Amino acid sequence: MPFNKFMKNQGFGASVFMGIFYAVAMLLIFLLGYTALPGNMDKLKIAIVNEDAGKSGAQIVTQLGESLPFEIQSNLSNEKALNKLEDNKLALVIHIPENFTESAQNGESAQIDFTVNEASATMVSSSMSAIVTEINNQLSTSFSTQTAQGILMNMNVPEEQAAQLAQQIDQAYIGNYVITNDIPDGMHNSMLPMFLTMSAYVGAMIAAMQLVQAYKQSRGKASRFKLFGYVQISALIIAVVSSIFAVGISFLIADLNSDILLQVFGQQTLTYFVAFNFCAIFTFLVGEAGMILNIPVLLTQTIANGATMPREMMDGYFYVASYITPMYHAVQSNLAVMFGSTAQSPFVWGLVLVGLGALFINFLIVTFLHKKEPTEKQIIQ
Repeated sequence: MPFNKFMKNQGFGASVFMGIFYAVAMLLIFLLGYTALPGNMDKLKIAIVNEDAGKSGAQIVTQLGESLPFEIQSNLSNEKALNKLEDNKLALVIHIPENFTESAQNGESAQIDFTVNEASATMVSSSMSAIVTEINNQLSTSFSTQTAQGILMNMNVPEEQAAQLAQQIDQAYIGNYVITNDIPDGMHNSMLPMFLTMSAYVGAMIAAMQLVQAYKQSRGKASRFKLFGYVQISALIIAVVSSIFAVGISFLIADLNSDILLQVFGQQTLTYFVAFNFCAIFTFLVGEAGMILNIPVLLTQTIANGATMPREMMDGYFYVASYITPMYHAVQSNLAVMFGSTAQSPFVWGLVLVGLGALFINFLIVTFLHKKEPTEKQIIQ
């Protein structure tokens, strides 16, 4: 067979179409999605808690307010600010203690605490680390200059006292970088919540195409509602079996506490089942061609799942997608149970609501769009 006849094969044309479609969809979604970085940094919120009774604390608050490109909350107590940080409602907490000015004036180390939650979007934790380093450098220079001015006023001092004053310059300011919910070293740990979720989602997307195809091939052998039930039971069985392997591999490779094994397993099973019904919407509607629609939705969620950037930084399309698609809720739930101290339940309920909505839509499609066909038993009668 000559090559030109081979090119007329349906598989060749479909492959060309998918190659073009996947490239265009991936580049459009990824490039548009990541335009939010770093342009939307000003949408992040930080808290500055100033408990200092002296002038230095107020000066630092003013200085940071003018230089930092964030929404700054300065009316919170340190306890409330740290609680909001745990829930990822803040990206950074800067705490100036009550004795800050007094310590600086007495030649003692004046310390400020910078607290970051590592169990958050990777962009947030890495950006805050760089920002804290820059703030510390600026404040250290500022306080060293102020201390040096005091020394210059006392130039004629003994050598021993001069050495003590020089040491005061180095110790005039200390920035204390505090990490909450520390994630073990290694990208395999920090990216596990996203990778585990994606493994369930991609498997569910493929299963949606195959099980819905089996549903259509079985039409006439049982009622459409019974077949719909079979599809759901099959998806649940696959969710349980695949989660055993996925969670097992995760605990073998990643640094996870065995105490959370059942929670992670339950989360993974729920994620698979919800993702299956979500992806099945398109395959129940248009059959195998639904994969064409599922791919852009999957790519959208790689940005909208909150693993790389928080919801506050997402542009409109991705912001909305984070609410109505499964992956954001699943990734945040994994983060909470694996590395965070925030409550897992809001994200689990969000995932359940998405799943119930998808299941209801699929039931409506089967009820109103799929024609009723006589079963084999009815044909025999």
